[in-house]
Order: sequence, then structure tokens, then C-alpha cells
Amino acid sequence: MATLAARRLLLPRWVAAGGRGRLLGTAAEASPGGEEARGRGGEGGRSDGAIYVKKPAAAAAVTTRDETSVAMPTSFMTGSVVGKRFYRDATVRLADDGNGWTVMLDYRTLKSPAKRPLKLPSRALAMAIAAEWEYQESDGIRPFTMPLMKLACTALERVPLTQKQKEKIDPILDWVNTEFGFKTVVYTTFLGGKQDEGLTRAVETVLKKTTDCELASIDAMAAAAHSLVIPLAIFKERLGIEEAIELIRLEEDHQVDRWGLVEGGHDVDIADLKVQMSSAVVFLGLSRGM
Repeated sequence: MATLAARRLLLPRWVAAGGRGRLLGTAAEASPGGEEARGRGGEGGRSDGAIYVKKPAAAAAVTTRDETSVAMPTSFMTGSVVGKRFYRDATVRLADDGNGWTVMLDYRTLKSPAKRPLKLPSRALAMAIAAEWEYQESDGIRPFTMPLMKLACTALERVPLTQKQKEKIDPILDWVNTEFGFKTVVYTTFLGGKQDEGLTRAVETVLKKTTDCELASIDAMAAAAHSLVIPLAIFKERLGIEEAIELIRLEEDHQVDRWGLVEGGHDVDIADLKVQMSSAVVFLGLSRGM
């Protein structure tokens, strides 16, 4: 299915046998009159820049819908089949504010499971997601065949710093400032950046004074937590293991609360994190004779 979809995306001007119209061409292109209709907005076609996909048989709806929009249930993000196909056309159009593109299922704007309009940065991406909706069968919408749609929902719902993150993380950042005499620089991208050289030197001084066992524990916790601040706070007895695990999982728990727990995925990650962090903390305590 994915290979077929890719072939059709690579051939946007392909004309189906039997005169069905040009796959992923504009609605005006698919309407009677061809080039002439396209030039004047189309007679019976659309002049709003919508992208024609095709018209499969309609099926019963199981998603949250109103007169102007349609939103997927939260189970969409966990890969479960979410019900029968309920729409005929999958098209794209320029967003109402002219900034970005939206996907339309018939005349309704597609929304994320959190009921936010699925505004996309480019026409090409919107067309690709519309193609994913196009290839859904009448007997069921299968999210596991729609990776681009799921990524778009994740990008839309993932905020750089949630209120809960600020509530939980700010006290630890304040502790770093008090403990080491320098403020940490917070970045909201995966690429991150540099910290103050003074803070770097202060942390380096602390690490150089540790024993081999202490350093091994800190290193193991840093690898599991993807953070050096958290293991340093444990090392300095500012954080306990349960609080540390909560901080490490803040972002993922936020996503689980929104989209649901994936059994055999999230639960395994949680168990693995607890084992890695707990064993490192126990090793640290025992090496100190505690």
C-alpha cells in the first residue's frame, strides 16, 4: 500500500483510465473543461485551491464531527482502527488565514485528536497526508498506515514547555543556581546549546572530586535520564528516586495522558527507566556505606 501511494505521489499528473481525473491535481483540473475551466476557476469545479484526490464510496462516521470540522478520537495515536471510512473526498486547501494548508474530508476541516485544526506548513505535506486518507479502505480507518498524519498531530500537540514542566523543573533549576552559583540556560529545541562556562567548570570540579563508584553511578543515571542536572541533584541528595523519575518522564507522561498508553511500548520504557535509575541510586548508596 505504501509503495503504491508513493508511486501515485510521484506522478501527480497521472490520468486514470476511464477519465476519472488527475490524481492529486486541483479540483478545477479534474472538472469538465480541463485547462479552460482551470483558467476561470472551473465550471462545477472549485476555485479555492483545493486538491482533488478521488471519490470512494462513503461509509459510516465514528469520529467527532460537526458541520465544519472532523476530529480523530485519541485512540488514533495508539494505532487502533478507529471506525469505517465516512468521507468521499480528501482534499487540501489554503488555510483561512492564508498561513499554511489544511486537509479537508469532504467539506470538513480535519482536526487533531485534541480538536486543533491540522494546519500544515506546506502544500506538499498537506497533499501527502490527504493521500494517506485517500488510501483508507471503506471498512476501517487504520492509523498505522498513516505515519505522516500521526507525525503532524504530534508536532501540533507537542508544546516546548508545558505548565507542569515549569512547575516541576523550575525548582531544580533554582537549586542549580544556588548550588553552583550559575543559572542554567533552558533550550526548547532538541539541538540545545551551550551553558555558561562558569557553570561547566563548577560541575566539572564536583565530578573530579567523586570516587570511581560515585562517578559510575552519575554516568549511568545521566545516560538513563538524558540529563546531568538530575543525577547531580540525586548525588547531592536534593532529589529522591521517585521524584527524579517523575521529572525524567514529564514529557512522555504528558503525551501518554493526551494520547493513551501503548502497551508493550510505554510500559516497557517505564519499567526499564526505573530499573536503570534505581540500580544506579542503590549502587551509589552502597558505595558510600549507606
